[in-house]
Amino acid sequence: MKLEIFRTMWGYTASKAQALDELLDAGFDGMEARLPLTPVERAEFSAFLRANQLPYIATVFTAYDVLPEQSATVTEHLNDLEKKLAWSSELAPRFVNVLAGNDRWQLPQQVEFFGQALELARKHGQPVTFETHRARSLFNPWVTLELIRQLPDLRFTSDISHWIVTCERLLDDPEDDLSAFVERVHHIQARVGYDQGPQVPHPAAPERAAELAFHQQHWEAVWKSQQARGYEATTLTPEFGADGYLHHLPFTNVPVADLWSLNTWMGQAEREHFQRFIHTTSR
Repeated sequence: MKLEIFRTMWGYTASKAQALDELLDAGFDGMEARLPLTPVERAEFSAFLRANQLPYIATVFTAYDVLPEQSATVTEHLNDLEKKLAWSSELAPRFVNVLAGNDRWQLPQQVEFFGQALELARKHGQPVTFETHRARSLFNPWVTLELIRQLPDLRFTSDISHWIVTCERLLDDPEDDLSAFVERVHHIQARVGYDQGPQVPHPAAPERAAELAFHQQHWEAVWKSQQARGYEATTLTPEFGADGYLHHLPFTNVPVADLWSLNTWMGQAEREHFQRFIHTTSR
């Protein structure tokens, strides 16, 4: 099994051509970015991906942005998802990563939504993963595990940093059995969270060693599961981001770290971590 590392475009304001140069210089393999919402933007991005033979992971949101419209019904979320799955086919992504649903729904609504979302993915022939994310249906592990019990065909993007905030602790208690989830993770978003936030100031900081170790143990559990499932490649996107995630100094509002340096550090750390994992498991 090999590791393919994707660059997130979250918070990036320069050109895609510059982003491509930077990701290749950093040893990354592809790009994870939001699905463009206009035909012109999709055509331009599709041409860019084809011209550079660049692997792409599409990110879409149901109803209609990162935070869902609170009045949107299950049907509205599904209609929006179907439209975006059709659009995503224009860019031939490796798979579609979906921030789906709403944390305010009751469990029967969650089950109805995800059951029909799986059918839409099959209808459009698109591999789809559902991302763990606050404000969305998969905002905590316990709802997610119940959905798995009722809909075992679900596949996930694991950004476990969100669950650390939701549960306000590292999920390392003996009672925290996430194995049913781990067995269904397809893609990893690698960001290190802590009990009071989804992003530590810097993952290399010694005061955050426990948080880094927990996340790496989770990612390694995913790799082990994927090996057992016969994966030939696993994908990982270092996803330190802006929008209130990146820490700033008070009064001056100066960032405490450079965003790209955080993601390149995370990418290199996980490349080395993966090599240690492969060496250990191939003995």
